[in-house]
Amino acid sequence: MISAWHLCGDNILVEQMPIFGGYSGGLEETAICDVASTLASFAVMGADIHLGGPIHVRWGTTTNRQSLQISSHTAMAIDTNTDVLLANQYYAMAGPCTDMNLLEIVAQTMCDTVCGRELLSGVASAKGVKMNMVSGMEARMLGEASMATCGMSTSEVNEIVEKILSKYEGRYHNAPEGLPFNRCYHVDSVEPTHEYLDVYDMVLDTVAECGIMF
Repeated sequence: MISAWHLCGDNILVEQMPIFGGYSGGLEETAICDVASTLASFAVMGADIHLGGPIHVRWGTTTNRQSLQISSHTAMAIDTNTDVLLANQYYAMAGPCTDMNLLEIVAQTMCDTVCGRELLSGVASAKGVKMNMVSGMEARMLGEASMATCGMSTSEVNEIVEKILSKYEGRYHNAPEGLPFNRCYHVDSVEPTHEYLDVYDMVLDTVAECGIMF
């Protein structure tokens, strides 16, 4: 599916999210489709920024292993051979205030950053299909992970992401639902609860053990 809309002024962002395991096929075929759609968004639709995000046909996320492979290869191919602006969507399986959600974010952020994407568009927690299941803490984790990844090599990132993936990809069948915004944030002050801060700190310790320090 491709859609386009104006961001501000005359700048156009085109969104395209191929489905791995659907009509696009497997890893290689979906990556080819992703590259082709990215190029078409600029050549045919006059995009200023392309927003991708391969979705797994079964899991409905961008943080699974296959989607990370597809989006990473696509970004590296486009970034190596062009100077266009690339963005990526974030659809995590777990909900806010869970370690799985934040680990998913770190894994995709590291891939997107090292592979040359200029804009990271996130985060839609709980696959972006439930009301009030998103908060600023997920975006904070995305930003911190991206800054921590800057300057790392693809081989370093690949090794770390493998470790992070091992901590959540076996939990897809019983992913934690998490808490809605009004239960993981103080609504009046718009500040995260101590519970969410504790979860955040716990994940920082976990990813530090995997090799990335914030």
